[in-house]
Amino acid sequence: MRIHWHRSFFATLLVISTITATAAEADRFSCFVGLKDVSKFTRSQSTNGETVLLSPEIKSTMAWNQLIVSWNADAPAGSFVKIEARAMFAGHASKFYTLGLWSPDGKTFPRTSIRGQKDADGNVDTDTLILAQPAGAAQIRVTLGGTNGARPTLKFLGTSFANTKTPAATRPPNRKAWGTIIATPEHSQHGYPNEKGWCSPTSLSMALSRWADVLHRPEMDLTVPEIAAKVYDTEFAGTGNWPFNTAFAGSFRGMKSYVTRFDDLAEVEDWTTAGIPVILSARWDWLQPGRPTDNDGHLIVCIGFTKAGDVVINDPATRLDRGESVRHIYNRADVIHSWTKSHNAVYLVYPEGAKIPANLYGHW
Repeated sequence: MRIHWHRSFFATLLVISTITATAAEADRFSCFVGLKDVSKFTRSQSTNGETVLLSPEIKSTMAWNQLIVSWNADAPAGSFVKIEARAMFAGHASKFYTLGLWSPDGKTFPRTSIRGQKDADGNVDTDTLILAQPAGAAQIRVTLGGTNGARPTLKFLGTSFANTKTPAATRPPNRKAWGTIIATPEHSQHGYPNEKGWCSPTSLSMALSRWADVLHRPEMDLTVPEIAAKVYDTEFAGTGNWPFNTAFAGSFRGMKSYVTRFDDLAEVEDWTTAGIPVILSARWDWLQPGRPTDNDGHLIVCIGFTKAGDVVINDPATRLDRGESVRHIYNRADVIHSWTKSHNAVYLVYPEGAKIPANLYGHW
């Protein structure tokens, strides 16, 4: 299950320049633009005193019909971040759609997505802007607010564009990853009284626990229920909102986390060789032939590959009370097929100073 709050504010603001996605080749399935510097954003103030940041036009390397926006912020209790986006078509711009209202504690300002935004240009499915026709660019509006002067500081903003009408490219496997396993704590989503579809916070708990071990940061070694409470989306009464999960991981000092889309498992292999587990959004029943039909999305952690190239997964949907192991080996072709459920969406969670793979195709 994946997953809003409304306020209307302000007049039209001036677009001051453009930001263009770059890649080594024209990538026709997806591309990613990550921004740490928002100095080119127009800054204003709403009638309620919130800080409003309006991005320049962000151009994609290809026509896109889906957009996911991620953010990382230093956010004190009582503050919030509102994320909006609009599509820039050849002849007009769409309205601003609300992609999320996020707060670190979810108390004063509920952490929520927004239903009922559909119009002729598009719609928001929980956290993803889906267009009726392709666009070439987008504009992002970020509102930073809070009570008693509390304001978040934006650390990172990521935009993941995709053209879901175009198949992802097949890349040559990175065989250097074959036989590599990244030591990652194993957690199950089951066994908690209030558990309901907690695969996403459980996967996140495994990634964060690894970094807690590596970096000696015990504050990131949290239980599954603790993380579930920090990513909960009140509108959909669930914990599967992708950017809410990465926003929590990225709220820790020195950490970066965002949602993007890859072409192929070869890119997951690149991250494996860098020692960084990748969280994949897949479909549980397609991971292993013969399982009962389950149409929902499922989050899993890729921790490595066998010597034959099959995929080693920490799977939250594990019943420890039945003697099952969190670690699974899934057939490579089954993982690729299962991953298509989300159009190859992933969470990337890593320290800001980590040595990450070369960005050959513009996906991070």
